[in-house]
Amino acid sequence: MTDKSQNLYSKFLLIWFGQFISVIGSGITAFALGVYVYQLTGTASSYVFILMCAFLPPFLLRPYGGILADRHDRRLMMILGDFGSTLGLLFIFTMMLKGNIELWQIYLGIAISSVFSAFQEPAYKALVTDFLPENQYAKASGLMQLASSAQYLISPFLAGIILTIMDIKFVFLIDVTTFLIASSIVVWIRKTLGGVTIKKPEKNNMADLREGVQEFSKNRGVVNLVITTMLVLFFVGLLQSLFVPMLLNLTTVKTAGITQSICASGILVGSMFIGVFGSKNKHVKTLSISLFISGIFFANLGLSTNIAFVTLAGFLFFATLPFINTSIEVLIRKNIDNSKQGRVWSIISMVTYLGSIIAFTVSGFLADKIFNPLLEADGLLSQTAGSIIGVGNGRGIALMFIISGLMISLIALLIWKNKKIKELENIESQDNKLSQNKYYVET
Repeated sequence: MTDKSQNLYSKFLLIWFGQFISVIGSGITAFALGVYVYQLTGTASSYVFILMCAFLPPFLLRPYGGILADRHDRRLMMILGDFGSTLGLLFIFTMMLKGNIELWQIYLGIAISSVFSAFQEPAYKALVTDFLPENQYAKASGLMQLASSAQYLISPFLAGIILTIMDIKFVFLIDVTTFLIASSIVVWIRKTLGGVTIKKPEKNNMADLREGVQEFSKNRGVVNLVITTMLVLFFVGLLQSLFVPMLLNLTTVKTAGITQSICASGILVGSMFIGVFGSKNKHVKTLSISLFISGIFFANLGLSTNIAFVTLAGFLFFATLPFINTSIEVLIRKNIDNSKQGRVWSIISMVTYLGSIIAFTVSGFLADKIFNPLLEADGLLSQTAGSIIGVGNGRGIALMFIISGLMISLIALLIWKNKKIKELENIESQDNKLSQNKYYVET
């Protein structure tokens, strides 16, 4: 590694650390608000609506955020995104200080904060390609997943402690502080490296968006991989939206937080392994095997009411995710020209997270109105499926997890048989090599 490459890698690690701190703060807020709303209403739908407010605005705005990430300094986009995210948090904090905060005010504050993540996330993803050579993509992906896992690994545990010693409204001030730390690091690095000049002719937004869509759609292997990822994220979205409500029907808030943290430590183990050792070149094989195994572990989440068994299944499921995510990211990154990655990543994120958005939209209804009633004491499935997985509150959610896990394993088999996805393995990424570290020019 050259001195320049080492310097850029060090700068990337500083940015990554700032995002790591910020994710912890956001995770504390998410867990605390989720428990607060679920205990207030007792319905999965009200809990899931928090996720909708967090995911829907960036989902709708992400393509435009990707365009900006390609047309402006990506570091500046991250700074604006982090600073802007504090606005919604401060709104909720202000409403709580006034007393008698209503649910719609919580939802609005979350939505305001999440709008700015649409501009921050594509810039952060594309920044990897600016700072690092291709042989470090997998390692960077592992580190980024490690940071993302902090909201599940560290945040629930911290939130449980914080909520026992202070009022929930002060959680938002903690989150604001972490955003400021993250943005301050990027400000310092931008000042150290200087401004940037983008080697790109000026175009209007629609032209840039069309170019991004064309770059994404011209590779059928990338399209097939993204669509299958969208299907996987639908089932993972069901887990994301209903795991805490299921746990709260099995145990206390404190134990639910500990369980979620232990489960997420699986991501920590997998991400650290990839971050230290990287990953092998056979990414399609790794993806298929990891995804198949993850589906089996996913299904086991619903088989028992024993919290230790659920925790073990969750740990094993989350441990497979870094291998899945890294394989997908490397296969896509090496097949997309760097100068267009901001737009393409935003489009890919929009397509894949459509699965999560659909899951968040329907999961509350499916749990409250269909599956949970089926597994009540006098439900239609109480004598069949109920004899295996149990009956009562939350067991309908458990059945949803079993079905979802089996579907994920089936999708893994389809990926293994897809010739277009296998062809992604053989691309040498010449465009990326030529454009590496040329997209940004220090001034």
